[in-house]
Amino acid sequence: MVPNYTNRWANRAIYLTSNQYTLIYSMRAVIQRVASASVVVEGETVGAIDKGLLILLGIEDADDQEDIEWLTRKISKLRIFDDEEGQMNYSVQDIDGDLLVVSQFTLHSSTKKGNRPSFIQAARPETAEPLYEKFVKYLEVVATRKVATGSFGAMMQVSLVNDGPVTIIIDTKNRE
Repeated sequence: MVPNYTNRWANRAIYLTSNQYTLIYSMRAVIQRVASASVVVEGETVGAIDKGLLILLGIEDADDQEDIEWLTRKISKLRIFDDEEGQMNYSVQDIDGDLLVVSQFTLHSSTKKGNRPSFIQAARPETAEPLYEKFVKYLEVVATRKVATGSFGAMMQVSLVNDGPVTIIIDTKNRE
């Protein structure tokens, strides 16, 4: 059994194996197949889509371009839309669907101690915002379509009509 230690200052899980350190970190996404979705900030709609994917994105300090590239490729090719026979065989690209990305640091919450979540695993805004913007730009390139967004760091009201429902959680450290 491999012990798991957490380095709270670096926001990374460290696994010790045969005198080697392996850093484990992740970018997390909750992907929802939607009939429609929108984001409102201070009474104004800042992003809205019709049929497509709503992506809630959580970023850690150690996330990098490799995580962005892997996750955007995975999301753009994820076959979770029904074909003519009702089987999930089509991607958002195949159906010419829309994409909406919303930053959500609470995806990195920990409820290990007590009842109040800790968000120490989430990247600070000065680290997370540039990565969020890179993620959106790279997703536009990979998915070959414009990506709607929320407002980073703002209090947002996210509305959606979940289609299915179909909800997929992807963690870049757990590439299943």
